[in-house]
Amino acid sequence: MPTLLIADDHPLFREALRGVVARVMPGASLHEADSVEALYTLVDAEPDADLLLLDLNMPGAQGFSALVHLRAIHPQLPIVVVSAREEPGVMRRALDHGAVGFIPKSADAATLAEAITAVLDGDRWAPAAAFNAPAVDPDERDAARRLRDLTPQQFRVLQMIGSGLLNKQVGYELGVSEATIKAHVTAILRKLGANNRTQAVLIAGRLALDPGNIVLPPDEE
Repeated sequence: MPTLLIADDHPLFREALRGVVARVMPGASLHEADSVEALYTLVDAEPDADLLLLDLNMPGAQGFSALVHLRAIHPQLPIVVVSAREEPGVMRRALDHGAVGFIPKSADAATLAEAITAVLDGDRWAPAAAFNAPAVDPDERDAARRLRDLTPQQFRVLQMIGSGLLNKQVGYELGVSEATIKAHVTAILRKLGANNRTQAVLIAGRLALDPGNIVLPPDEE
């Protein structure tokens, strides 16, 4: 039986997904994560999983960055985005960044079952409006290409910088020295083609759900 991963911070929605999966695939192995950090640990522990159902708005996630990062380090793992953001443009962006499907959270149980079954059979699944929306613009596609070059630790550091933390605060959260974080930041800037932390955050911000709402990091040497 297949192994499915569910990444969502809402217990009630995880319960609903569990119920759908249990009806469609009795005996399937299910594993859950309620944050992006827990998700990275889970994916590493289940490298042969058959499908990941990923919420875009989990704690620690910043738009499509987590999707792009997971596609880079686990290209064998099919990912379906499940989100309350149901605009056609958002759905199309998810598909263009490597998701094999997009399920609106407003979908009923029958639609959830149809989508999960289709994807496990090797098909793509999304509402028709997703395929009719404009493709991702070149700047966003370029930002995704650059982010794929980051190591998992560099990606974590960039996400923390994007949430407004200083280097010493990032080091404290990750349990490493500030010097180590500075070395990571130097590598991140080089890989992204950025001159400073602000430029790095702006590049990553092209993958935000609402790029106009990006909060710039504090200046730091």
